[in-house]
Amino acid sequence: MPAPRPGAAGVRVRKGDGQPSAARRTTGPGGHGGRTPWLYLAPALVVLGGLLVYPIYQLGLISFLEYTQAQVSGGEPTSFRGFGNYTALFSDGQFWQVLLATVVFAAACVLATLAVGCALAVLLTRVRALPRLALMLAALGAWATPAVTGSTVWVFLFDPDFGPVNELLGLGDFSWTYGRYSAFALVLLEVVWCSFPFVMVTVYAGIKAIPPEVLEAASLDGASHWRTWRSVTAPMLRPILVVVTIQSVIWDFKVFTQIYVMTNGGGIAGQNLVLNVYAYQKAFASSQYSLGSAIGVVMLLILLAVTLIHLRLLRRQGEEP
Repeated sequence: MPAPRPGAAGVRVRKGDGQPSAARRTTGPGGHGGRTPWLYLAPALVVLGGLLVYPIYQLGLISFLEYTQAQVSGGEPTSFRGFGNYTALFSDGQFWQVLLATVVFAAACVLATLAVGCALAVLLTRVRALPRLALMLAALGAWATPAVTGSTVWVFLFDPDFGPVNELLGLGDFSWTYGRYSAFALVLLEVVWCSFPFVMVTVYAGIKAIPPEVLEAASLDGASHWRTWRSVTAPMLRPILVVVTIQSVIWDFKVFTQIYVMTNGGGIAGQNLVLNVYAYQKAFASSQYSLGSAIGVVMLLILLAVTLIHLRLLRRQGEEP
């Protein structure tokens, strides 16, 4: 067998070998090429570690301790309770009522946001440039409005004494925030108002990426607008719809500002509580910081499960031909 001969770059190459051994060693998983992406990600990982990992660690730690105002002030020593806070939380009937209200409210917000956002996205594709620009600017203005400001404006609009909505609808001094369902409906309207622009812009971008020939073929076949959306557009937008749905679930499940501002801390006798406001009341209004932390951990686990479902669906969409 002939001896190996040097290659053009001075690297010894064996017969039939398609790549120099030295090049394989430097670009392998353990070489410099494998470490380069992590070097670029290192600053972001350090920041995320400080902003996310440490607070989550403290949240979980406090949820296993007896940590009330007495421990904060130093009057009593901090003691380890194990799963005692979680046992007390899961045995509290109010927690399950608030959890159910949170799930139903978040689901209603997500469905309404998707319906409004998708409808306006389709509308953007059918209007002229000037109305489209006006609608985009108005939507982005609603999206950019801080939650506190938007909630305050909506409370004024539906105020029983000075609000223009009751006057236009002829409702007199009807109080939207007095009843449980009317208060939830008012908050839902505000949440949809500040959330639909994200869905609208994202879905509109997805529609514009669909080849015009596909929509034209559906129109020539006599399909109505609704049938075209249901049978052609929506299936092609499935990855985008999955993304906006999961993100809307995460956002609406942890709504705090709108509920707290518009219902004055959770409504009369806590009838409009959601998990975020419930955790705030337990931690800061009742000084039961460990119990509030336990609620936060439960919310974190629920949202983590939703995120994992999100990633699995995205991976499945990527694997489909």
